[in-house]
Amino acid sequence: MLILGGTGEALALARLLAQQRPCLAVTTSLAGVTGSPVTPPGRLRSGGFGGAEGLAAWLTDERVDLLVDATHPFAATMAGHAAAAAARADVPRLKLVRPMWPRQEDDRWIMAEDASAAAAVLAGLGARRVFLTLGTRELAAFGGLGDTAFTVRMIEAPAEPLPIAGARLLLARGPYDAAAEEVLMREHGFDALVTKASGGAATRGKIDAARALSLPVVMIARPPLPPGEHVADIDAALAWITARLERI
Repeated sequence: MLILGGTGEALALARLLAQQRPCLAVTTSLAGVTGSPVTPPGRLRSGGFGGAEGLAAWLTDERVDLLVDATHPFAATMAGHAAAAAARADVPRLKLVRPMWPRQEDDRWIMAEDASAAAAVLAGLGARRVFLTLGTRELAAFGGLGDTAFTVRMIEAPAEPLPIAGARLLLARGPYDAAAEEVLMREHGFDALVTKASGGAATRGKIDAARALSLPVVMIARPPLPPGEHVADIDAALAWITARLERI
């Protein structure tokens, strides 16, 4: 079995399978974006496959029976490759994708299609101190907002300087507590938060803190899922795996 990982859900699934199905040979694949990932039990693979064709060949060569794509909700390219490769190699595939944070009445969310749209929203808001919780690839879109002071939070320092002049880099690894996030936002005087609609408990603290402080949240919308079966939690993924194993 292959798990496309890099998320807390992938790690939890690999751990549960090691406990409940020790005879199942599980390989977890990581993209290699984070230098010091939390490693799951079982076999670990790091790096790309060479697109959908390369992944399909790997599935065939390794005689993989099941594929669970538990990559990040915004890993749209990898999700598409997984769907295409599984179809080509005739391997059952499941997409495990965490649910979105539930929107509450007091939330001040402004949805944006992508980072460029989010930057345009910020310009319209007139925000002066902004908390960015995005990856390196999205940051360049905010480089033109010269009157805005940005604080960018990442797990690890990027290899290249931030593409936003004067931006402050804050290094931290979740999970993030809502109370601590509120303190952080107060201390920095943030008047807006920009984030992806990633969902999940580990990063929900910033959403709860922004609500408590009545801060606007510019929320970059998720890309659409590829066609095929998908579930929202570990239990459902385990049930899918169990049902498929019974047919082998």
